[in-house]
Amino acid sequence: MSSRTRVIVMTISAPVIAFAIVGGFLGKAMAREDTYQHLKIFDDVVSLIMSNYVEDANVDKVMRGAMHGLADGLDPDSAYLTADEVKQVENNTPLAPGDVGIDLTRQYYLRVIATRDDSPAAKAGIRTGDYIRAINDTPTREMSVWEGVRALRGAPGSKVSVTVIRGNAADPHNIDLVRAPIPTNDVTGRIAAPGVGYVRVAAIGSGTAGRLRSQIQELTKNGAAKLIVDVRRTSGGLAEHGIDLARLFVANGTLAMRETRGGAKETIAAASDDGSITLPAVLLVDAGTSGAAELFASALAGNKRAELIGEHTIGRAAIQKLVKLPDGAGLWLSTARYLTPSGTPLHEKGLEPTVAVDEPDVEFGQTPPPGDPVFDKALERLTDKKAA
Repeated sequence: MSSRTRVIVMTISAPVIAFAIVGGFLGKAMAREDTYQHLKIFDDVVSLIMSNYVEDANVDKVMRGAMHGLADGLDPDSAYLTADEVKQVENNTPLAPGDVGIDLTRQYYLRVIATRDDSPAAKAGIRTGDYIRAINDTPTREMSVWEGVRALRGAPGSKVSVTVIRGNAADPHNIDLVRAPIPTNDVTGRIAAPGVGYVRVAAIGSGTAGRLRSQIQELTKNGAAKLIVDVRRTSGGLAEHGIDLARLFVANGTLAMRETRGGAKETIAAASDDGSITLPAVLLVDAGTSGAAELFASALAGNKRAELIGEHTIGRAAIQKLVKLPDGAGLWLSTARYLTPSGTPLHEKGLEPTVAVDEPDVEFGQTPPPGDPVFDKALERLTDKKAA
């Protein structure tokens, strides 16, 4: 190895070594000697690139690709951040107020977890499971969730173009979305059938628990004796706000467990004044039920407070924080994750519904078929219980 190549290798390897030291997040089972072996291979790969590639390699580009690749090997919410992006995190730079209502994960490209009710994306027919192949003609193959969220935001009234894949990758759809203010109506309700109230929780924030309580009280006054709570396509939100919703329904027991590196577990339990809502309930869930809504569903299912009707949830229940690197860049890492009340993994595992009901497949641009089989099954379950 030439002296020039050795300097370049050391320059690239230093942040990687720092990454290994900072967390060892490449896997709990990885022994120290294995880590050093991987770093040796990394050193060899860089050396081969610098000495054999057909032209002089762009060291900065190689470095960014390597760091993005390391973060991609973790979970979809972890990411490598440039120095400029680190400054945004440290300065608490707010997101632009205009949004299209898409929550994202990563699966080769950026992928849609859910679209917010009545958002520009929902009105355009974008659905859970769609792939976003490009944003404003910029491919998302090497774009983190962190970057994708910010690329979609902008001034209200401005446009953003997304290339969407559903089913056939050879048939992408280009859609222009007009950014709009984020909808504020997170809880709605109605009497769905005699004695049955239906509550839609479209998003979860700091005041959602209070609004949910008020909505259920109103439905109770109008004759509701049982509840259907719909958290399909409800994603994002802080974990503690999902726990706040669970406290309305669970009077005692473990609501969730939080695990940090090394296996240390913290139990989050119901308090003495929890459980004010005592009506029998079922929860509607799907692959778009994520984050705070998933913790809410986990707490109710784990305490046998409600059945889950619908599809398997995504398994997105971790907490991220910034870990800075010596060159000013950083890693946005999942440093804690939530478990179910029984202590089983929730993050990257998800929840299995009590009664599985698939949402109907819809071709892009087609109108969904009439009816709602998940809601119908929930109503059937509540009716059967009444008859029993």
